[in-house]
Amino acid sequence: MSFPISASLLDAVVLSVLEAEDAYGYRITQQVRSKLNVSESTLYPVLRRLEKNGDLTVYDRAFDGRNRRYYAITPAGRQQLADYRRDWHEYCHGIESLLFGGEER
Repeated sequence: MSFPISASLLDAVVLSVLEAEDAYGYRITQQVRSKLNVSESTLYPVLRRLEKNGDLTVYDRAFDGRNRRYYAITPAGRQQLADYRRDWHEYCHGIESLLFGGEER
């Protein structure tokens, strides 16, 4: 069974991938796809949205005679990621209490 993945969750996942280091689009999609069942075409709009919102910056770097577009998290993006993590913790705690009847896990 599969649960739907919201836009906010995808934003949080992409920001968390970029927290450690800048990366180009294909690398980001491969990291996300190694854990979530999403298409590559789903992630590029996420990257554009995060850039538009000021959570990411974009720069080009030469690679094998071509430019490769890299994404970097901004200070605003780091704050947004912290907010997403807090919200995720609260969400998971609430869902687990419903699913498991208040059992400690």
